[in-house]
Amino acid sequence: MKKIIILLFILLLVSCNNKPVENNTNNNTPTQGCDIVEGCGEDVEASHLAFKDAYEALNGTTNSSGKENRTVHIDEVNPFVEVEPNEIIKMIESKETFYVYIGDEMCPWCRSVIETAIDLSKKANIEKIYYVQIWDDDHNEILRDQYKYEDGKLNKVVEGTEEYHQLLKYWDNVLDDYTLTVDDKEVEVGEKRIYAPNFVYMKNGEAIRFTTGISSLQEDAREELSEEMLNDMKNQFTKFFGLD
Repeated sequence: MKKIIILLFILLLVSCNNKPVENNTNNNTPTQGCDIVEGCGEDVEASHLAFKDAYEALNGTTNSSGKENRTVHIDEVNPFVEVEPNEIIKMIESKETFYVYIGDEMCPWCRSVIETAIDLSKKANIEKIYYVQIWDDDHNEILRDQYKYEDGKLNKVVEGTEEYHQLLKYWDNVLDDYTLTVDDKEVEVGEKRIYAPNFVYMKNGEAIRFTTGISSLQEDAREELSEEMLNDMKNQFTKFFGLD
């Protein structure tokens, strides 16, 4: 993402005839919920364009398992601004009011809801949603704990960041308990979990509203979205963005 932002900034300075910056990442990692600049002089932040580029770059591609990535179309003017987790912590501790989205362009559930999220955020006149990624460009976990169930016990194989554990504390009232399914049996991990996608509304430093945006009617992250599913998503984001 950072490389894309730098490249876009250079293109904006050099020419009015910009072309899309392509990200050729074809791989995907199963979720735990698992840009084109049209003209010169437009007041569009590079981070918004990078968000568009990153998500649309996977259109028409498949992941390492041969599963097709959902095609999405991201508005050039969108609310997402990528930040590091420590910036979210600072805003929480400063008692700020803001929206935050935890996700990733490679997350298939995120790709299911992102267009609806943008549409409803615009209707609610939300100008900025802070965006935190869960994976790096090499598909490595860069935020959360990872566990494996081995030899009859649960082992932590990746330690989450300090910021992750702080977010678990600050969002304890809206997050679900973390369970792993082993041989058709649920195993309690003993902590809450940040999945992808997760949307959180912070008011004066407190987690007030939360949604994944995922329809309960959707059973597979890559299935075609029915009108009923889309309406369910719209209802969730309508409530989340305070439009009801």
